[in-house]
Amino acid sequence: MTAALKLPQNLATTHIIKAAPLPDRYARGWHCLGLAASYRDGKPHRLDVFGTRLAVFNGQDGQLRVLDAWCPHMGADLALGQVVGNTLACRFHGWQFGGDGKCQHIPYARHVPPKARVRAWPALEENGLLFVWNDPEGGAPTDAERIPRLEAAFSPEWSDWSMPEWTIHNNCRELIDNLSDMAHFGPVHGSENVVYFANVFEGHKATQVMVGLNQRLGGQANYLRTVATYYGPATLITTMRGEADGLPIDSILLVAHVPIDQNSFQLRFGVKVRRIATLSDEQNRQMAAAYTDLTVKAFSEDVAIWHNKVRVDNPLLCEGDGPIYALREWYSQFYLDRAAVPDKLAQRQVVQIDRGLGQVPPLEHAFG
Repeated sequence: MTAALKLPQNLATTHIIKAAPLPDRYARGWHCLGLAASYRDGKPHRLDVFGTRLAVFNGQDGQLRVLDAWCPHMGADLALGQVVGNTLACRFHGWQFGGDGKCQHIPYARHVPPKARVRAWPALEENGLLFVWNDPEGGAPTDAERIPRLEAAFSPEWSDWSMPEWTIHNNCRELIDNLSDMAHFGPVHGSENVVYFANVFEGHKATQVMVGLNQRLGGQANYLRTVATYYGPATLITTMRGEADGLPIDSILLVAHVPIDQNSFQLRFGVKVRRIATLSDEQNRQMAAAYTDLTVKAFSEDVAIWHNKVRVDNPLLCEGDGPIYALREWYSQFYLDRAAVPDKLAQRQVVQIDRGLGQVPPLEHAFG
């Protein structure tokens, strides 16, 4: 006969946090590696991401390439090598690998072994940024999954990217939760009155539409308006309409992460600010720098929390919380084989919380 397990009296009605083991794979999708220009110094660059090491290099033809860093010959780090034409030469024995991962030349051998190759990772340069594609099944990205082109990234009417970086010691799902977390805007970011909040889930895109008062970024009386869209699991692009010194400010924000391992990730926060026609070049520069500083400080308030929180698979939610569970269901598709993704996740789902805004904003993704 087995006795029933009894909880201590003070825990009998307490919500017990549950957390399943972390995933055994990394999300399928494009992941941002930062400014493309930072890789164009003629040297290979080491990246410890996706539980392994990659080497990024810029070939003679100007194309950025991403390879597994471990040389199949004797295991040396290709990121310690040198760029030769459109190949990356291993520092240990001089084997040269092309952008497709195949060894093209061995300086002391007449023939290259057929298996002399490393994994080549699909790379994409867009909006002045470098992206790498990860797929545990080895599949290629579709055209629909491409990161959208931002005209602001090529226009003199906008400032250059400002892009601080952090290493966050937590699983990257903690970052994704923010998209549906309406309740944190007040305690963390000082938004006194979020009057409208919505999420739109549709295929590989998930969008947050938010309207609320925020004195730092939206001014004393006008609402701060944001539309933030995840394009896949790791790249969030936001349009933001705020105010500074009585002037309307348009900005574009980028929140991009790439996992180092299951317990840490690289986080990049990009900011672009539109020029104001009535200001001089110097005044625009100062305005963009000041508004960027305010935005980065606001975002960094989240960073301290991500460093210091536990994983919760069964969050105890209440009225006023956003649709965290719906977001997590959307996010889960990137950890499944493509054939196993439920058909319903391709369908449009909208969740709205309206606290008296009046005219509901368009429920559209940030950049289509």
